Amino acid sequence: MKEKEIYTELSSIRHLMERSAKFISLSGLSGIMAGIYALIGAALGYYLVYGPYGGLQYRNYYISEQEILWKLFLIAIVVLILSLATCIVLTIRKAKKKNQNVWNPSSKKLLTSVSIPLLTGGIFILILLLRGYYGVIAPASLIFYGLSLVAGSTYTYTDVKWLGILEIILGLFATLAPGYGIVFWTIGFGILHIVYGTIMHFKYDR
Repeated sequence: MKEKEIYTELSSIRHLMERSAKFISLSGLSGIMAGIYALIGAALGYYLVYGPYGGLQYRNYYISEQEILWKLFLIAIVVLILSLATCIVLTIRKAKKKNQNVWNPSSKKLLTSVSIPLLTGGIFILILLLRGYYGVIAPASLIFYGLSLVAGSTYTYTDVKWLGILEIILGLFATLAPGYGIVFWTIGFGILHIVYGTIMHFKYDR
């Protein structure tokens, strides 16, 4: 009995250490909402690129491409802001329900790990946009986003790492068909986020 009690005590200590080392207040619902925002943004982007009656054909040029691409960039920024705002609000709400502090050493490490690839990718994409390398903007956004998720997964749920790996793979495939950037962007930021968010919600939020 004494050995069993020691084992139970050690298991409890290990569980507490894992919880303190990882940020576990991320909301699965925020992933679903981010995916929905991305789908709406992709629909607006499709309308801008192909028009109301255009098909989903391979496209390696744009009519008035400078204007269209800046509008696409603006849509992406709005989707990012909405996704971040929703994530922050829902994460704070989940943390309060579990009596956890949102701003703690784990969340700080998570933010640092995620920010470095994201900021690097953001600057890289701006350079691509200014230099006119439009075909690799969507692949670059997927790859750098995936790298940020893999980097941040050390300090949160392991599931985040697998989402990041899928985003990187999708981004690499997107480089082979840059004319389908909107399609890959929709799958990566829309569909994958909704699937991931749904899994996270039923696995951790309930």
